[in-house]
Amino acid sequence: MLQAASLTCVKGDHVLFDHLDLSIHPGQIYQISGANGTGKTCLLKILAGLSPPEEGAVFWNGEPIQRHPDKFRSLLAYLGHSIGLKLDLTPTENLEFWSSLYGASQTPLADALIRVGLKDQAHIACRYLSAGQRRRAAIARFQINDALVWILDEPLTALDSSGIKSVCQTIDAHLDRGGLVVITSHQPITLDRHPVEEFRIQDTACPA
Repeated sequence: MLQAASLTCVKGDHVLFDHLDLSIHPGQIYQISGANGTGKTCLLKILAGLSPPEEGAVFWNGEPIQRHPDKFRSLLAYLGHSIGLKLDLTPTENLEFWSSLYGASQTPLADALIRVGLKDQAHIACRYLSAGQRRRAAIARFQINDALVWILDEPLTALDSSGIKSVCQTIDAHLDRGGLVVITSHQPITLDRHPVEEFRIQDTACPA
């Protein structure tokens, strides 16, 4: 279980959210919603261990993630606004690079690209792909590791309807395997087999 306990986030001289609590179990997906500037991206970074909270803590199975950060990172796949692709490499070559870091994958690289609709673009340098195709390639990398925790910041940005469908199918399959997902999106997310829970951050920004 991924748990946020009494999280407070301060940006500049403003408190974005205060004493926030959230628990996410394996097989669950939570969509973080809220008005612009309420701290959605900040919350995802805190949950991923990329930014420290002003107060509170994040726990994985009852243990603070900062106690053994390398252990938690091995369980985590994070997609932020920077999608982490090497633009001079093809989608296949990018997956080969990531696979060398993750170790042996149970999912063949070609299959991972087919699942996100990039079969015909597998050997084209990423710099020549559209923004949506690059995002699909970034999401394909999630299929070649064993991360249980997926934290996705606006993964549907720049995707067409077929791309959105592919990503939703990928998320559904991850939840089937007992993974958990925390996601932000300006677009509605509909999965075939799992309900999408909403966690709304209230607009309570105030001076710190």
